[in-house]
Amino acid sequence: MNDAEERKLALSHLWVAFIAFIVACFMGEYQVLERSGFIPALNSPSAYFASVSTHGVLMAYVLTTFFIMGFGYYIATTSLKQPVWNKPLAWGGFWLALIGVVMAAIPLLTGKASVLYTFYPPVVAHAAFYIGATLLVVGSWVWCVIMLVMFVQWKKANTGQPVPLAMFATTMNALLWLWTSAGVALEVLFQLIPLSLGWIDTLDPGLSRTLFAWTLHPIVYFWLIPAYIAFYVFVPKQAGGFLFSDEMARLAFIVLAVFALPIGFHHLYMDPEQAKGWKLLHGIGTFVVTLPTLVTGFTVIASLEIAGRLRGGKGLFGWIGSLPWTNTMVLSVILSLLMLIFGGFGGVVNASYAMNGMIHNTAWVPGHFHLIFAGTTVIMYFAIAYYLWPMLVKKPLFSSSMALLQLWTWFIGMSILTTPWHVLGLLGQPRRISTVVYNSLLTLAWKPYEFMMIFGGLILLGSACLFIYNLAKTQFNASTEVFDGEIEFAEPIHAVTSLPEWLNDFKIWNKVIAVLMAISFGYPILQFFIMDTYESSSWGF
Repeated sequence: MNDAEERKLALSHLWVAFIAFIVACFMGEYQVLERSGFIPALNSPSAYFASVSTHGVLMAYVLTTFFIMGFGYYIATTSLKQPVWNKPLAWGGFWLALIGVVMAAIPLLTGKASVLYTFYPPVVAHAAFYIGATLLVVGSWVWCVIMLVMFVQWKKANTGQPVPLAMFATTMNALLWLWTSAGVALEVLFQLIPLSLGWIDTLDPGLSRTLFAWTLHPIVYFWLIPAYIAFYVFVPKQAGGFLFSDEMARLAFIVLAVFALPIGFHHLYMDPEQAKGWKLLHGIGTFVVTLPTLVTGFTVIASLEIAGRLRGGKGLFGWIGSLPWTNTMVLSVILSLLMLIFGGFGGVVNASYAMNGMIHNTAWVPGHFHLIFAGTTVIMYFAIAYYLWPMLVKKPLFSSSMALLQLWTWFIGMSILTTPWHVLGLLGQPRRISTVVYNSLLTLAWKPYEFMMIFGGLILLGSACLFIYNLAKTQFNASTEVFDGEIEFAEPIHAVTSLPEWLNDFKIWNKVIAVLMAISFGYPILQFFIMDTYESSSWGF
């Protein structure tokens, strides 16, 4: 199959993602410098919050959305062995999303959208920011539709056959995103855009926060699923072994997609607008989501053990040393799982009501978030890029040793950056502050940790530059050497010839999600419309 157009489509998405990433990395280092107070000339709350907002939007929405779309298109066409359905529509989604990013960037960079990436009211941004964000989301919905159509078309043409695991997971992620983004879409369309345009004067922030909670936690799994796909379909093959269980992998993706959605209220534990019973329900659901993470950890480690023993590893732990540590995919998954262990522990603290009260709105929260997102997730984005780039540009990777150095420095830098963040949270440093006045014993105790964060940020910035340099040199160098390798998906140790429909389709799970969402968010949203309130109406007036 001539996949030149698909490769161009994937590359275009991935370059937008990685350009956003490198810009955000420079902003991140500026923020730790500014917040430390070590360089008074940098002290500017307005520049700081404009930078924080832009950094958050670029990392959380632009890097992730464009990466997932580009990765998804290439997974769809290679795993199903068919061209992308309706390529003009796919390019239309790309340009719509890109126009949205540019539109949102203008108020962000001019300080007119310093509302952080959560954009909670009553802080209000320029209307162009919300409209641009909306276009980005609508562009991603186009991708979701294409993934669903390709999934259905393949099933019709291959009746009774198991859908390739990589495409099954990608489609579940598209379904998850459609559900996830609905909450923030309602908030932006019916509250924030009308408010920013002056069509309404007031709104109910409680409803806004409830709708954003609908989106806020499952969006993390939207970002994480490509990493999990790499865990299951790339890592075992790259390690020289087999996937431990195809069925267990599908079950993990299903549980992740179904139970990641109705659990957002642990972000509202300290908020008054939702009653404690709803918070308890969502809290229990949050702990359920740890199950697919544990299953994934077990399956990946079991797959690595199979590979290590096939490579001659002996004894209880001898297989670990036999793994190909110089393979970028294998090294990345090991480093990613290490960060997931510590980040997951922090997540359990966040999900526990009493302990959440201890660290709520402290520096612990961005420490946990960065360890899970920029650590566990983004390092697998690097691994996927290093693996796919030679196939996309038809040239060998410029430097494998540089890629290994980049992965190690990202892991070391992230460890140095996030550890003091957690400690500062326990010491009581609030998050979302631009400066600290060093005039008390308490704040003086924070100073060494601020210095460590600057050092960790510098290592991360250097690592990010290495990553971009390696990709650019791979694509644009003058080498005439041609790379003709093809994408290789891991085979399960026990071949799968047939599957029950509930492990091979999403229809039943879509209905389950609908029921769970109605239970978890139905009354908590309806209460804003049926209870007597004072002053503002729910949507605003």
